[in-house]
Amino acid sequence: MQDNCCCDKHTPIVICDHASLGYDNQTVIPDLNFEIYPGDYVSIVGENGSGKSTLMKTMLGLLRPLKGDIRINCSKGSGCIGYLPQMSEMQRDFPATVREVVMTGLLGKKGWWPFFTKKDKQQAADVLRKLHIEDLSGRSYRELSGGQQQRVLLARSLLAAHEILMLDEPITGLDPAAAAELYETLRELNRNDGMTIIMVTHDINSAVVNSSKILHVAGEHAFFGTTAQYMASEEAKLFFPPDE
Repeated sequence: MQDNCCCDKHTPIVICDHASLGYDNQTVIPDLNFEIYPGDYVSIVGENGSGKSTLMKTMLGLLRPLKGDIRINCSKGSGCIGYLPQMSEMQRDFPATVREVVMTGLLGKKGWWPFFTKKDKQQAADVLRKLHIEDLSGRSYRELSGGQQQRVLLARSLLAAHEILMLDEPITGLDPAAAAELYETLRELNRNDGMTIIMVTHDINSAVVNSSKILHVAGEHAFFGTTAQYMASEEAKLFFPPDE
């Protein structure tokens, strides 16, 4: 992971401008507006089918908005964004060492020269050390626990990114202890390294504890604001009903 920042801290790094999102001209989220700034920690919440993953795919450039615009104010090709998708069974059984898995995070930057330099290997070693998994570097990835595997995939994402880390349900399949360790790592990356975190999650309790901002999508309606504003909103009542 690079330490330099290519973005002005006072300029939005993600701008969603009256964007309607969906598939095959079927709108899932209409007229969405928000701005994310460098160093924000944003949790995207909502019920199943509300469009959270559609939004994530659109921000990654895998889908185009049906209307409006979503802009990322740094070059995705330069290593701006690291993405940690939901873990699949194929990923859990990937036959490679931890070091080899992590190094694949650099492939998007290599272009026509698919060979790793001494500097590349040092960057990978630095990321492994940052996530406290350097002792696993020679281990077989498929033999690790779920929490260890997710930390390795996070290291791979960090090697690809220096501005934004996007995560889609990162604690799925993890036990409570492994989930707590992952959340602590994300807090450190956000607070100490200034990494912008954008995470789709069903874990609403951890979202309001860890995030600086919440984006709640719910069909025709959406909320975006600080965690404190969210907890006082009507949308929050879906997850935190008032006491009778």
